[in-house]
Amino acid sequence: MGFAILIFLAACFVAYSNGANDNFKGVATLFGSKTTNYRTAIWWATVTTLAGSICSILLAASLVKSFSGKGLVPNSLVGTPEFTVAVALSAGMTVMLATLTGFPVSTTHGLTGALLGSGLMAVGAQVNFMVLGSSFFVPLLVSPLVAVILGLTCYAVLHKVRVRVGQPEDLCVCVGEAQVAAPALQLAGAGALAIPPTPASLGISVGHTESCEQSYGVNVFGVSLRKVLNRGHYLSAGLVSFARGLNDTPKIVALLLAIKALSIPAGMGLVACGMAVGGLLNARRVAETMSHKITPLNAGQGFTANFVTASLVVFASRLGLPVSTTHVSVGTLFGIGLVTGKANKRVVSEIILSWVLTLPIAALLGGATYWILTNV
Repeated sequence: MGFAILIFLAACFVAYSNGANDNFKGVATLFGSKTTNYRTAIWWATVTTLAGSICSILLAASLVKSFSGKGLVPNSLVGTPEFTVAVALSAGMTVMLATLTGFPVSTTHGLTGALLGSGLMAVGAQVNFMVLGSSFFVPLLVSPLVAVILGLTCYAVLHKVRVRVGQPEDLCVCVGEAQVAAPALQLAGAGALAIPPTPASLGISVGHTESCEQSYGVNVFGVSLRKVLNRGHYLSAGLVSFARGLNDTPKIVALLLAIKALSIPAGMGLVACGMAVGGLLNARRVAETMSHKITPLNAGQGFTANFVTASLVVFASRLGLPVSTTHVSVGTLFGIGLVTGKANKRVVSEIILSWVLTLPIAALLGGATYWILTNV
């Protein structure tokens, strides 16, 4: 009974950590392009992620088996209380550590590392590394590369189409106060005496969307293209969050299979609630990284990024492939940033480093946790 409660709490912790690190990723483009504010974006992410979690009961059940550990470790180990708790706690700790430092990492990677580390500590060489490579590593490594290529290609094509149909990027005029500082006055033998700045004066600048919101002013059949784009942007962001809920919920539910009292649908509901709470309470730091630090965005670029991300994740979920929404989303944004020439390569390199470290950290924590549970 004690281990059942511990498994329940550990799975809730993983769900909370997952929501805190992952929930905002689908709507980061809405916030980054100033299409909406943080509060509206996170609530839209919560609602659409919940919808994806509910649909995962019917559409993504094969992922539950993948993340139960079957095939990776002997069946006699799968579902044992010590193994399940070690996997859940180590994965949750890894993802929460990344969340608190503002790095968007993969819960899928965390769970994979935790399964590996706990399995190695429990059965050593009996871990099936062939399954680990084909079912886990290949999808996780290939998905961000595919996302970069698709994001780059789709945006380049759509940009050319927009220009060709006669909808160029609008310039904007910004008017505001400007301070003019006077130079310091030098007095012999008395050092420098600073003169206060002159009163604020009006300044004017003409530029692109870095300082003013981009405007698509063309009307098509009496409908504002800007409104159409904004609604499409909301829809695409919702699709990414839906796809994330669809792909991630079964992975965490697999941890609850050791509790015989909970059915898979009940587990899906529990995980969905934990993810929602984590996103609402603890998503801000990752939101800033995803929305503002990878590349500047406008609404059209955000729509393209979301469309590519949602398509890839839904496709992978239907095939039972454990891709990372994080890897796909960051890869797509980076691809668009390469086209525009505004990608922050330093930030992206730091994010990639956090991805590289996620699996070994989770594996070390998994092995240590399993040892403590079985020897203390």
